[in-house]
Amino acid sequence: MNVPVDRTRRPLPILSADQVGSLKPALADVIEYRKSGLSLNWIVGCPLDCGYCVRHLFDNFEMKVPRRLMDDEAAAEALVGHRYFRPHRTPIQLLNRATDPMLPAVKPHLFAVLRNLDQRGLTNHVLIITRWRVGEEDCAVLNSFDNLRLTVLVTHSGITDERIEPVDSAIAARSLRTLHDNAERYRAVLYWRPIVPGLNDSDAHLARARELSAHAHATVFTGLFFRNEIADYYQAHGLPMPYDDTARRKIMPEAAEQRILDHFRTPDNPSAPWGALFRKTSCAVAYAHGEADYNGHYGIRELCDICPAEQIARCKSAWGQPDLAEVTREARVLGATGTVEIDERAIIVEGLDEPPRYFLQHGHGYQCHDRDKPHHYRRHGRAPIGWTAKDGTITP
Repeated sequence: MNVPVDRTRRPLPILSADQVGSLKPALADVIEYRKSGLSLNWIVGCPLDCGYCVRHLFDNFEMKVPRRLMDDEAAAEALVGHRYFRPHRTPIQLLNRATDPMLPAVKPHLFAVLRNLDQRGLTNHVLIITRWRVGEEDCAVLNSFDNLRLTVLVTHSGITDERIEPVDSAIAARSLRTLHDNAERYRAVLYWRPIVPGLNDSDAHLARARELSAHAHATVFTGLFFRNEIADYYQAHGLPMPYDDTARRKIMPEAAEQRILDHFRTPDNPSAPWGALFRKTSCAVAYAHGEADYNGHYGIRELCDICPAEQIARCKSAWGQPDLAEVTREARVLGATGTVEIDERAIIVEGLDEPPRYFLQHGHGYQCHDRDKPHHYRRHGRAPIGWTAKDGTITP
């Protein structure tokens, strides 16, 4: 498929070695393994100024003008040559940490890397997260890739406090509709986040999200990632503090989740009472592509209680407990210490950071947890803030 390319825009400049060296090491490292995929971030800098942005964690929130750390071909090579990359299996995320991939100056580079990966014949899942403008011409480019399983997740919060989120959520709403209306080879997901009680969870907000969900192949909802660096920014700028404490994991209080589920539930649809609503990103992506979840969430059975029946059947069919001896060998090579266990929910290891755990998880399609950081019942890997008991409220 021939797609017009904008050749009038000058490529983003590439930072010098000295400039890259002045960045926080985690930001200068262009590849990071996250739960939703191996994340490639060869462009840094964003003008959108969302107060809760994870860029605070990398000390580059004040970097407003996007710049490249390397050229596009080198970025693609770094990804496919990474020790954790497996062709056709490892899920990939592009530009989800330090910029918005659909900014006018950024998207030509996004498309270049997508083209590079697609021309290699790779069929990996590729996730792109944006809150910016997406036009029909962009959809034509996204539809032009023959091999990649591509998903565009459109971040929409409905937050109207410009001090916290200066970008009008109507931009994301229009982009979602455009993406959904023009989708052929890719899928469009409503990424409803961050949901913060008292800020954007009114009945009107919930009704708006439900309306938008009709213009997406799936919807995923999640809470606020509220680390110390973000809390410091809120305090320094006089922003209303959303919580009294910070947390390592995203915060989604139990009562907030229940309000969402109550609002979305349609009892007269017994096979999918909550429609295509999901708690986890990979669940929404997998459903949108008609596949089983690549993160193996089926093992956390209470996580699936809102999933459509057809998706539960897919995940059940694909899910199976891996061989303990094989997993133990792999975990030891990755540096695991202590006993490796496999129960009906997850692989349980010690001594492994998140990247090697995700490598095991994606390799086996089975959850992999750190014994010292357990995932408590019904909290689904979220922070304890807003839950009534350590393990969540257990219901019959």
